[in-house]
Amino acid sequence: MRVKGEHEIYCCGARVRISEKGVEVLSEPLVEYCPLHEALYGTKKIDAQEVRKSVEKKIAGFGFCCANRLFNAEPLVAYGASEMMQFWLEKGLIDCAVVVCEGAGTVLTFKGSLVQAIGARLTGIVRTSPIPEIITRIRKEGGMVLDEKTAAIDQVAGVKKALYLGFKRVAVSVAGFKAEAISEIRSLEAKEGADVLIFSVCNTCIDE
Repeated sequence: MRVKGEHEIYCCGARVRISEKGVEVLSEPLVEYCPLHEALYGTKKIDAQEVRKSVEKKIAGFGFCCANRLFNAEPLVAYGASEMMQFWLEKGLIDCAVVVCEGAGTVLTFKGSLVQAIGARLTGIVRTSPIPEIITRIRKEGGMVLDEKTAAIDQVAGVKKALYLGFKRVAVSVAGFKAEAISEIRSLEAKEGADVLIFSVCNTCIDE
């Protein structure tokens, strides 16, 4: 599996850059242990080296940040944001989900399987760059990329787009390090008379 473009994520509170040159851990992780991380990657104690190894496993195992990324909609945990959004979409409890995918940025979809396929193994994406093959796959699976040219991550604009398209019951994921978007989304919700369910995700690295 070969990485395309350049991407930055948070993993266990550590900022990580992923590019064609490899995986670089830019800051120290903020947690020493995570039961889910151990279940997925066998990590007993988290440090910068283990963070790098786990990201490399995601690249090798399911094509994270690669053209041939796998889209597997099997549930990974019982309580994850993507698992819950998938369930609610499939039961008709919400109309649309606004999520983030590496290689695509902000994505809108009414397909529960796509939400889960995108989000199952993701951690907080700080920035990403377009990967045409991922964008094409998202379109094929029933998703809409907010900005195909730049792969921008803008959850406020994603909710605006969903409301413009006529969706009234919208779920959106907002990373903790972009929590300022929440108040903007709530203002949109009130203005449009919509119902917006906000998932605050990837909160390991947040402070006051």
